[in-house]
Amino acid sequence: MTTIDTLAVHAGRSGLTGQGVHAVPIDLSTTAPLPSVHDGGLAYEQMAGGGAHREGDSTVYQRLWNPTVARFEQGVAALESAQEAVAFATGMAALSAVLLAAAAEGRRHVVAVRPLYGGTDHVLASGLLGTEATFARPEEVRGVIRPDTALVMVETPANPNLQLVDLKKLAADAGGVPVLVDNTFATPVLQQPLKHGAAMVLHSATKFLGGHGDAMGGVVATDAEWAARLRRVRAVTGGILTPWPAYLLHRGLATLPVRVRAQQDHAHKVASALAGHELVGKVHYPGLPECDPLGLVGSQMSGPGSLLAFEVNSAEHAERIPGAVRLMTHAVSLGGIDTLIQHPAGLTHRPVAPEAKPHARMLRLSVGLEDPADLIADLVHAIETTR
Repeated sequence: MTTIDTLAVHAGRSGLTGQGVHAVPIDLSTTAPLPSVHDGGLAYEQMAGGGAHREGDSTVYQRLWNPTVARFEQGVAALESAQEAVAFATGMAALSAVLLAAAAEGRRHVVAVRPLYGGTDHVLASGLLGTEATFARPEEVRGVIRPDTALVMVETPANPNLQLVDLKKLAADAGGVPVLVDNTFATPVLQQPLKHGAAMVLHSATKFLGGHGDAMGGVVATDAEWAARLRRVRAVTGGILTPWPAYLLHRGLATLPVRVRAQQDHAHKVASALAGHELVGKVHYPGLPECDPLGLVGSQMSGPGSLLAFEVNSAEHAERIPGAVRLMTHAVSLGGIDTLIQHPAGLTHRPVAPEAKPHARMLRLSVGLEDPADLIADLVHAIETTR
C-alpha cells in the first residue's frame, strides 16, 4: 500500500514523462479552441452539467475545467482516500457550493456542530444562502435531525478551541444524512474523515495544503455523485480555483506530511511550556490528555496537530499579548511555515452569536517551523511584559 508520504509527492503528477516535463505545467488559458460547434457544444454541456472533462474533448472555458486545477484535485483526492475532489477559489466558496448543492435537492436544513470557523458559523446562522441551521453539541445531533435535513457539519479539531468530535459516532447519529467534515486543522496527514463515515471532507486549502501563505483556495473531497453536483454549482456560479494558485497549492502537497509532523512536534513543546506558566489559565491542545477525553488521538487522528489555544486571566491581557510578540506574526489564518497568533473573539469569530463566541481571554496559535525554544521565549516575553 502506498503511504501518504509517497502519495503527497506523486499524486496528480501522472503523465509528466509523456509530456516531456518534470515539473507540473501551468495552463493559463481562459478559453480553448473548439473542434466544431457540435463537439464544442457537447463538451460544454457535459462539464456545465457537472460531468468530468473527457480526454480528447475541448476544455472550452477555464470556468468549466482546467488541467492544472485538475491535477491539484487529483492530489487531494488521493490523500483523502476519496473518489474525486472539486477545487474552488476559497474555502468559503467550497462551503457555499456544498450548501447550494444540498439546497438544490429541496432540503435546506443543516445541523451544525459548534464550535466552527467564524465565517462558517456566520453564513449558516445568517441563512444568507437559503439554509436553515440548527446548532448542536455532538451528543444532540441525533435528536435534531429532521426529514428535510440535508447535511450535518462538523469541524474537528474545532476552531478555535481544538475540541475533538468522534466522527464514527457522529455519522451513526446522523442516520444516513451526509456528514461534511472541515478537516483544515488536521489535514489528511493526521485524519481522513471519509474512513470514519463522513460523506465529504472540506479544506481551506489556503492553510496547510498550500503551507506558505501565498495562495488561496478551497477543496471538497467526496464520492463521484457529490463531486458532479459540486462541479455543476461551480460551473454556474464561477467559484473555480484558477491555475496559478492551483499550481502553488499542488506544489504544497508534496511537503505536507513533513511540515505537518514537524509543526506538530513544535506545537507540543509550546503547549507543554504554556501549561506550566503561572499566568496561563488553560491550554487547549489535543496532545494534552485532559483535552482528549475520548482518546481520539491515536485512533481517529494519528496526531494532535499544530494548532493550540490558551487562556490568560483577563480579556484585556489577552488583547495586549499579540502586539508584544517579536518573532511571531499577529495575523489571522493558519497552517503556514511561520507562527501566527490571533485573538479569535475579536477577529475570526467576531460575527459569531454571543452564546457561541470564544472567550475573550483566549488566544490561538498556529505553530510554524521555527525553533520551539525561540517561540516559547517570544511568548513568555509577550505574556509577562503585558500582564
